[in-house]
Amino acid sequence: MIGQYILSNMVNIINNNQSLRHPHLRNRPINKSVEKPSWIKVRYKNSPGYHQTLDIIKKNKLTTVCQEAACPNISDCWDKKHATFMILGETCTRSCAFCNVKTGIPDSVNENEPDLIADAVKKMGLKHVVITSVDRDDLIDGGATHFANVISSIRKQSPETTIEILTPDFLKKDNAVGIILNSEPDVFNHNLETVPSLYLKIRPGARYFQSLSLLKSIKEGSHKIFTKSGIMVGLGETRDEVLQVMDDLIIANVDFLTIGQYLQPTPKHASVVEYIHPDIFDTYAKIARAKGFKMVSASTFTRSSFHADEDFLKLKNQ
Repeated sequence: MIGQYILSNMVNIINNNQSLRHPHLRNRPINKSVEKPSWIKVRYKNSPGYHQTLDIIKKNKLTTVCQEAACPNISDCWDKKHATFMILGETCTRSCAFCNVKTGIPDSVNENEPDLIADAVKKMGLKHVVITSVDRDDLIDGGATHFANVISSIRKQSPETTIEILTPDFLKKDNAVGIILNSEPDVFNHNLETVPSLYLKIRPGARYFQSLSLLKSIKEGSHKIFTKSGIMVGLGETRDEVLQVMDDLIIANVDFLTIGQYLQPTPKHASVVEYIHPDIFDTYAKIARAKGFKMVSASTFTRSSFHADEDFLKLKNQ
């Protein structure tokens, strides 16, 4: 009886935490995913490097997408002192069915954040840094100016560090592209996330062709900026749909493609329809290279910023 009581309390705590982070999912049914295969294994490193990175993040009161999105690669990246900083708060104005980031009404923008990020980058000695954010539909420019301020602060403190930004879609924010172009990041990343037919189910607040247009506009505005995008697979898409996304991104002159397995963050998020076999990821990578992408990363645990520093160096040296 005591064991059942403890277990019941633990379940209630988990459910309450999910409700706080994802109020839009509170009344949704449990979505069961297919059983995990043998190749879905994550090894966590409880290493000195991991704790040093955690300490810097805590001291600077920063948010990382590594934590907020429950990334499976967090211990590996933090062990190497790699982290993807998430700016503009920890609360997103969208409610995507795949995402573990908190949904709700965001706090005001922290104007000191650019300097805090730059300080962390310098302390960690990063040669390449990835900056992402929640969606901020409440801001007149979608947060583009804040991205620019973060880039500027990093360049002042760490001029040799290359900067990759992973941005929202800036839907209905007509001034955002110009602001981003003027800030001149080394890499502009915006994920399509999934195939067009699944947008209403998986990414209801976004529009496929808006995301595609954003990537195209950045490349047309500056050929010095590498562009990057990625999708998740295992959500119910077909092979032909994945290949069509590749073609659309090639037409938009996107340089770098990432493809990774979708993993369900909580039982109320979208189900995993299929765990894609590693051999299929290898096939997708070969097809993508044949279609003309300069860089491709496709594997079970591929994520937008996983090994981003190494991949950018390869991309730059081509």
